[in-house]
Amino acid sequence: MKNGEGNGQYSKIELTTHIKGDILSDADFRIDGKLEGSLKTKGKLIVGKEGKIIGEVHCSSADVEGNFSGQLVVSENLTLKSTSNVVGEVSTNKLIVETGALFNATCSMGKEVKSLSKSGSAREKTA
Repeated sequence: MKNGEGNGQYSKIELTTHIKGDILSDADFRIDGKLEGSLKTKGKLIVGKEGKIIGEVHCSSADVEGNFSGQLVVSENLTLKSTSNVVGEVSTNKLIVETGALFNATCSMGKEVKSLSKSGSAREKTA
C-alpha cells in the first residue's frame, strides 16, 4: 500500500481490520486495528487505544495509545500515552512517557546513538 499524497490527510487501519504485510506511505498513518508486519512512513504514526502493531516501524514521529511489540524507529518525537504498552527495541530522538504507560523496551535516544557503541571498545593502556 502506498500513499503518495502527503497533503495533510492520513491513511487509516480501522478497528475491525487486521493486516499482515508491509506498508509504505508518505503521509501520516493511524492504526486502530491490527498490523503484523512493517510500516515505513515519512509522516507521523498514531496508534489508537485499540490499535496493535507487531513488527517493525520507521516514522518521523509517533503517538502511541495502544500496543506495540517489535522494533520502533522514530526520527523525531515519540510520545507514549498513559494507555500504551510498548515492548521491544525503541530508537528515537526524544521520548515523552505519560504516567501509566507500560514501557518494557531497550531504548536508544539522541542523534548520536549509533556512534556511542563504538567508543566502548577502546582500551586503556597502563605502564
